[in-house]
Amino acid sequence: RPLERSSEDVDIIFTRLKEVKAFEKFHPNLLQQICLCGYYESLEKGITLFRQGDIGTNWYAVLTGSLDVKVSDTSNHQDAVTICTLGVGTAFGESILDNTPRHATIVTREYSELLRIEQKDFKALWEKYRQYMSGLLTPPYGVMETGSNNDIERQKEKTPLIEPHIPHRPTKTITQVPSEKILRAGKILRNTILSRAPHMIRDRKYHLKTYRQCCVGTELVDWMMQQSPCVHSRTQAVGMWQVLLEEGVLNHVDQEHYFQDKYLFYRFLDDEREDAPLPTEEEKKECDEELQDTMLLLSQIGPDAHMRMILRKPPGQRTVDDLEIIYEELLHIKALSHLSTTVKRELAGVLIFESHPKAGTVLFNQGEEGTSWYIILKGSVNVVIYGKGVVCTLHEGDDFGKLALVNDAPRAASIVLREDNCHFLRVDKEDFNRILRDVEANTVRLKEHDQDVLVLEKIPAGNRVSNQGNSQPQHKYIVMSGTPEKILEHFLETMRLETTLNEATDSVLNDFIMMHCVFMPNSQLCPALMAQYPFHHGTYHAQPSQGTEQEKMDYALNNKRRVIRLVLQWAALYGDLLQEDEAAMAFLEEFYVSVSDDTRMIAALKEQLPELEKIVKQVSEEPKAPQKKHKVLLQLFSTSDDRAQKRQAIRGSDEGEF
Repeated sequence: RPLERSSEDVDIIFTRLKEVKAFEKFHPNLLQQICLCGYYESLEKGITLFRQGDIGTNWYAVLTGSLDVKVSDTSNHQDAVTICTLGVGTAFGESILDNTPRHATIVTREYSELLRIEQKDFKALWEKYRQYMSGLLTPPYGVMETGSNNDIERQKEKTPLIEPHIPHRPTKTITQVPSEKILRAGKILRNTILSRAPHMIRDRKYHLKTYRQCCVGTELVDWMMQQSPCVHSRTQAVGMWQVLLEEGVLNHVDQEHYFQDKYLFYRFLDDEREDAPLPTEEEKKECDEELQDTMLLLSQIGPDAHMRMILRKPPGQRTVDDLEIIYEELLHIKALSHLSTTVKRELAGVLIFESHPKAGTVLFNQGEEGTSWYIILKGSVNVVIYGKGVVCTLHEGDDFGKLALVNDAPRAASIVLREDNCHFLRVDKEDFNRILRDVEANTVRLKEHDQDVLVLEKIPAGNRVSNQGNSQPQHKYIVMSGTPEKILEHFLETMRLETTLNEATDSVLNDFIMMHCVFMPNSQLCPALMAQYPFHHGTYHAQPSQGTEQEKMDYALNNKRRVIRLVLQWAALYGDLLQEDEAAMAFLEEFYVSVSDDTRMIAALKEQLPELEKIVKQVSEEPKAPQKKHKVLLQLFSTSDDRAQKRQAIRGSDEGEF
């Protein structure tokens, strides 16, 4: 019994259920609760779980075996016809949520193992985990039909196996008029279905109501996966059908405007008419010829439609998979590039999709209270200020509306759509303040030509006291994004010179050397370092125009020392790998000559020259053994004698091995 289960018992159940198909998409927290309240049932062949018309008391999931679903038009159970079979991984019994009568009789087809949850526990789970369960309680699409005659088909129409209890979402199509290419795509798919599988489009009865000329969502997904090799998964097929729904070429019969792989009814636009036309033989032939091109088109634009479909769900009803899809998309949005992974994942749960069909629509007016932050997904907007007119235009990837939220100030400008059919991501004020306000208040942006070239974020530095007794700064700035040249400039400006090469205390230096190849390969790094060594003042650095000549010389000298130190560490790490890079070898020789020339006039550089000479000689003189050509070195950052110590294998207790 649930009350008698220990934590070890629950862990064992959790491990077992994770491997069961019925629970593979369940959120871990939900699955943990199921382990606490679920019962195991094993049933012999021929056992009736419940009968059509009963008021339900339990929800079930099939662990092993199979069960027949029987439906009767009369009150006599002897007349029941088997319409399908439930296999491993299916679940049934959601009618207990609203106490509606069972729609079918369920009988074990063979020895079966089930997981059972009582009504009170299932309702409690639904209330607490509705957002995770709503996408999981669906009719099984993997059923094995046992009959094909018309009587059985008619019975099947009447009784969806699991009734979804999801409130309708009266959202609008994203365009007022469907585009020509999507209209054509819908016509081709409809005509092909009427040609190859005409039984899919027909009148259907559900809960005493007849729905004219409609299809079932799961059947549409099944059909699409059979038509083209470019459709690889049911999720992909859902996105392709969603393309048609977004533009009103396919519609849910109750106007729930997004496509679901469930026992829900959808109708083509042509079938909305009483006298829906049937395709001629010539039209069928044309559609057959164009089908593969249409499938390819839908497969290309389907992922974006699927993304918009997820964003149009209320945030509380997004599944774990939905949040992951949104997060992956956020990685490619320019306006969010400087934000941390944690912040992006939080945004995935609150972002809302908003679309407007007509140019000239005003999103908000200058002087209004700021209630939302916007990111442009598609289209462009004009920024309008009273008395000045249009001051600039924002395009895909740009954002606006942040300033009023950060400063709690009125809107500084009006935003007007510049073109038709614009799409936005929106973050409302409450979520912005919770997730982003502190981030934006601690963000410093350097702009050139109205573009961000360096974005820094202020974070706590872990206040410590140095050996000299001086307290360290309470905050430091880390680079979130920027152009490679500006990142290098900032890095040199902030590099610590008080540590020696034998001290591995400057983790920032180590990080830069290890990671520069990701954003700044050697072909780009070497010229940039050579340009920084003579030192010309960039836009980032404070110009030492004030002060004595000696102060200006000290400023330039310190920058030269920083460049030398960076080159020493870089060459020490990559060693003989640089021999295969002609540009890097040429840079090292040129750099050594420049430093050597400078030591004749700047005595302070002489202490670094021997180390530089030693490294350049080592790299230049080492034989290029064939076996070293593809060798990958992972050297220690320190150049002290510690490097000679014997290296140990990675242990399980080690932290941060890589």
